[in-house]
Amino acid sequence: MAEITMLEAIRAALFEEMERDPAVVALGEDIGVYGGAFKVTEGLLAKFGRERVIDTPISETAIVGAACGMSYLGLRPVVEMQFMDFIACCFNQVTNFVAKSHYRWGAPVPMVVRGPSGGGVHGGPFHSASPEMHFVHTPGLKVVYPSTAYDAKGLLKSAIRDNNPVLFFEHKFLYRRIKQEVPAEDFTVPIGKAAVRRPGRDLTIVSYGAMVHTSLEAAAALAAEGIEAEVIDLRSLLPLDREAILGSVRKTNKLLVVHEDTRTGGIAGEIAAIVCESAFEHLDGPIARVTGLDTPVPYAPPLEQRFLPNVEKVAAAARELAKY
Repeated sequence: MAEITMLEAIRAALFEEMERDPAVVALGEDIGVYGGAFKVTEGLLAKFGRERVIDTPISETAIVGAACGMSYLGLRPVVEMQFMDFIACCFNQVTNFVAKSHYRWGAPVPMVVRGPSGGGVHGGPFHSASPEMHFVHTPGLKVVYPSTAYDAKGLLKSAIRDNNPVLFFEHKFLYRRIKQEVPAEDFTVPIGKAAVRRPGRDLTIVSYGAMVHTSLEAAAALAAEGIEAEVIDLRSLLPLDREAILGSVRKTNKLLVVHEDTRTGGIAGEIAAIVCESAFEHLDGPIARVTGLDTPVPYAPPLEQRFLPNVEKVAAAARELAKY
């Protein structure tokens, strides 16, 4: 078992799945010769050749459309978006073809669209967005967002093996900043199951992606003050592990949802509705949110810091909720 970064874990999953199944192919802009914008796919071309590692034109619509056709023919394409912001260019392909094929005529669409998402690296408004909720609202898709190297590898393997289309969000801030021991042997992590990252009794913090680490740091600070927060890592946004959320809220009686995505229409609102519908009588305080602001992600570092949730914002909201 080796300690590797999230980026290395994703690369390992791609290598292992392409070795395991000759139907798995990779395609995207600069993924072959260059090795990907963040070097996630480095080495794939040398190992598997141009028939299975395909450098594409700069056209996200064409890439996803081609991958959809490949999946109809029995292949399992894995598409890389250089930045997940650019998935907007192929929104029609993803939502009207990929997501609806099984509903319309029973065709499985075993394909993955993966790529870097999120802010914190001063990428500006076109390279730092969190577009996951556009697709959580789309029936027929699965939406996955890991926060650890172990989960990134195991969930990507599950996504590639799934007969449904999966959007796989990788927070670029975490690519090289976190390390974890990850087994070399084959394993998967189930899609649709949340994880308890820290047990607690006083309130529940629900998050995903990079904000899981922010929430854990805040929980550690709160523990020093005698407030024990339980931190739930969603891991998958669609399907959403409702029972994990409800079970924790029924225990702690208070809920704080933290996400980097903008506030309006973020998953915090959906989670709040679920809890109000199914666990309202267990709540001892209002459901609270700490989220990104309702603006594009700023480029200037001080403005980006203002935009993003951080440990201080999460801890302050948790304190207020704990004493309610």
